[in-house]
Amino acid sequence: MTRAVRRGVLWRVREDLAAARRGDPAARGDLENAVVYSGLHAIWTHRLTHRLWLARGLPGSRFAARVVAQIARSVTGIEIHPGARVGRRFFIDHGMGVVIGETAVIGDDVLLFHGVTLGGRGGEHGPGQRRHPTVGDRVVLGAGSSLIGAITVGADSVVGANTVVTKDVPAGSVVTGIAGTARPRSGHEGVPTL
Repeated sequence: MTRAVRRGVLWRVREDLAAARRGDPAARGDLENAVVYSGLHAIWTHRLTHRLWLARGLPGSRFAARVVAQIARSVTGIEIHPGARVGRRFFIDHGMGVVIGETAVIGDDVLLFHGVTLGGRGGEHGPGQRRHPTVGDRVVLGAGSSLIGAITVGADSVVGANTVVTKDVPAGSVVTGIAGTARPRSGHEGVPTL
């Protein structure tokens, strides 16, 4: 491993730890967070499995990625498919039960709580077929929310707890309910910004 790559990995870990401090008011310190936060462990493992997933010239790399992802799921309670694309400073707070599908795309500075699903509708098949949500930058996904299908949640939006979203959400919206309805954000929703 080259010095530049090592520096990049350490820089990325520090960035993740800072995101944990911003996203969780109960965060006590970087060492403790690095050891006990399952959301961080899931993200760090996903970075490894995603690289394996993309390493097409390495025989068995996709199988290895799936095996490592399954082990991480067993340990953390968070399932992130190796094919999912995850942005920087992504933080999963109390992550048990989080499921992120293969074609999901998550922007930068996104905060997820436990029980969030970024899933497909079923029936969509084929390589390159987008089946899972795209989540813009600085989005907050409340506990138990479900984003289903090849939808887009615009930047700076908030999805309330237990909301089911099946249609595109404009940037700067708050989405609540089953099925979720969007309204413009007032800026006073009381959610942390990363």
